[in-house]
Amino acid sequence: MKILALSDQECPWLWDYLDRRRLREIDLILSCGDLKPQYLSFIVTFARAPLLYVHGNHDDRYAVTPPEGCICVENRIYTHQGVRILGLGGSARYKPDGKHQYTQREMNRRVLRRRWELMRSKGFDILLAHAPALDLNDGDDPCHTGFDAFNGLMDKYKPRYFVHGHMHMTYGQDIPRLSTYGETQVINAYESYIFEY
Repeated sequence: MKILALSDQECPWLWDYLDRRRLREIDLILSCGDLKPQYLSFIVTFARAPLLYVHGNHDDRYAVTPPEGCICVENRIYTHQGVRILGLGGSARYKPDGKHQYTQREMNRRVLRRRWELMRSKGFDILLAHAPALDLNDGDDPCHTGFDAFNGLMDKYKPRYFVHGHMHMTYGQDIPRLSTYGETQVINAYESYIFEY
């Protein structure tokens, strides 16, 4: 299965200079958040694949204009062709009233609420999130701190992939596209990245 992951920045070869052939072999599209709803709706119109998304910390606009034709997998496990995707969007809380922002404790509670679903599905294969995991390619500032709940999920369930955004690769040269955590391949989906499952 060929998967296109997107996050944070619209990709020119999908938005400005779209050639439909570039989407022809894509079987699944994953959005890690902070993308215009119109952009996601545009892409899914030309793709033969479903587009699953979670919220980024700047996605308040989805409440008014949701991405049409796309599937929100926030706070649930979605199965596509036998691949189980757990969606947990949002970032670390940096504003008292910020939507799609969570403290470490709040994210731990979100994960705890999934325990029965995780037991029924016998885990998951892809963790789809906006923020990175704690101390794994995250930032030093309050906004870009990762979640320790994600480390715990990878320790316990050993998913094949953890796909996140939030850490723009333009922030500095030390932000990796790919890394590994135990048995999990970690992918920073900034702009776009294609991988095989």
